[in-house]
Amino acid sequence: MRNRVDEGGFRELLEESDDLQSDAMRTARRGLGEYVEAAREARVAAGRSGGRWGSVAGVAGAAGLVGGRRVWAAGDDVSALQTAAGLENLAVSTYQTALGLPFIGGDAANPVVKAFAMRTMGQHGEHAMAFNAAARRLGGRPQTGPDPRYAPMVRAKVPTITGPLDVVGLAISLEDVATQTYVKDVGVVSTAELRQLFAGVAGVESQHRAILLAVQALLKADEPQLVALPPDAARLPAAAGSVGFPDSFYPTTMAAPVDEGAVK
Repeated sequence: MRNRVDEGGFRELLEESDDLQSDAMRTARRGLGEYVEAAREARVAAGRSGGRWGSVAGVAGAAGLVGGRRVWAAGDDVSALQTAAGLENLAVSTYQTALGLPFIGGDAANPVVKAFAMRTMGQHGEHAMAFNAAARRLGGRPQTGPDPRYAPMVRAKVPTITGPLDVVGLAISLEDVATQTYVKDVGVVSTAELRQLFAGVAGVESQHRAILLAVQALLKADEPQLVALPPDAARLPAAAGSVGFPDSFYPTTMAAPVDEGAVK
């Protein structure tokens, strides 16, 4: 794989990933800022009128307006943000562990694969900060730990890793769980601003998964030399153009429950 990867092409792919990441984060932060301010104003208004705001960890919330639309700072919103942060924390720690392996982050590792792992780890860190910032501004506590259900699975898997294919498979699973969770959360959270955040981050995670699926397919076929940008199209298997996108509609069967990573 080391001799056949086009570093220039890979850098272009990383730049595209950065662009997608920047667009998702910039748009989400703007919308979240409006949503959080409206929720805060609604909490103050509820207090002045003698109404009950209650805890943001509860089911009830208080109404506010964003652009003339009524929004709710509901408990599910905060729980979803905390759960998402836990998934992102787990992804960061997993990529960090992978980069400590000689065949991913050591001197013998392919430099562009190492760069991909480092860049992806950084993006997951940005996602965690965005989710926690929104949860904190809504009165919730930040989630600083990993997802409680998937973290033990990762810990059990790490000692069995013997090569790049194992790392790629584990990363695919984490990217898939995160994407499925955020796709599902689009239909759970209460406002367009939060839906935009989850949809934007889901797009970044699904891109990670698509790249990893393509790499996995070539490694499984014992063709690591074909992991190259631009690819040797004449030598790629017929499924190369579709292996990264196996689903017409993204499933949600593995999505984490909205309160899985909630902080009480």
